[in-house]
Amino acid sequence: MTHEEFNQYCASFKAAEHVVQWGGADVWKVGGKVFAIGGWTKEKQTGFTFKTSDNNYHFLENKEGYRPAPYLASRGMKWIQQFDADDSEDEELRYYISESYKMISTALSKKKQRELGLL
Repeated sequence: MTHEEFNQYCASFKAAEHVVQWGGADVWKVGGKVFAIGGWTKEKQTGFTFKTSDNNYHFLENKEGYRPAPYLASRGMKWIQQFDADDSEDEELRYYISESYKMISTALSKKKQRELGLL
């Protein structure tokens, strides 16, 4: 997945907001909370980072092309980074990004969800 495709996909979610921060990363939020980050790794590879469930985290943490997200996972958060992946992983990445969006948006207060038109 290219950065352009990543940004287009993330923009398709209702009430998604885009900001560029943290050294030029594309950061996607809903209700002010991050659900996906697109940027580059220390090795200058494309990296896409997303929140996961406990089960998905344990499945992905040792899978080739995935790793616990630098900084976030080291603080006990269940975030994974996909890096060095080929196009065959795009559909899987879309799934994980959509799950991250769902986890973040449903954790917002009901009031906030109503304000954003998510209910």
